[in-house]
Amino acid sequence: MGRVLVAGTGTGTGKTTVCLALAAALTRRGLRVAPFKVGPDFIDAALLGAVAGRPARALDPWMTSPDWVRASLARHEPPGGLALIEGMMGLFDGAGGPDDRGSAAEVARLTGTPVLLVVDARGVARSAGALALGFARFDPGLSLAGIIFNGVGGPSHRETLEAGVAPLGPRPLRRTWTWTGS
Repeated sequence: MGRVLVAGTGTGTGKTTVCLALAAALTRRGLRVAPFKVGPDFIDAALLGAVAGRPARALDPWMTSPDWVRASLARHEPPGGLALIEGMMGLFDGAGGPDDRGSAAEVARLTGTPVLLVVDARGVARSAGALALGFARFDPGLSLAGIIFNGVGGPSHRETLEAGVAPLGPRPLRRTWTWTGS
């Protein structure tokens, strides 16, 4: 299958939940899932490893090196399976400063991994489209594989969100939502 990096527009968007759900669903279907985590986060890595049934590996180009990140991914990615990489913070957030060194975006570029962007859609409608379009166009060196809207309020909210990202092309991926209206 290859690999995918699940990144968010920021902390708290639901990256870990999406990764855990993907790992569980794909593992249940018999696919070998190798979990990875950008940065030195051992809690999310432990959860991903437990669900995937394999140890999760850290990919951190800031603490190690770009060559080490590429080599570690190549060494631990399962043949015929999926390398599932969870980003940290927001897609472009890393060690700080004027660039994205140490970020999920850097790992995606270094490894040629497509990005699945998680957008927290609670409390926004068309604005989520502007946010997603900005992320998609901010770095032409990244490949945006899809968008998952998390916290969708219902069918009409979903339709508004999808219309907002229509300029990106194919329909975004959707996470099952729960109705939170009164």
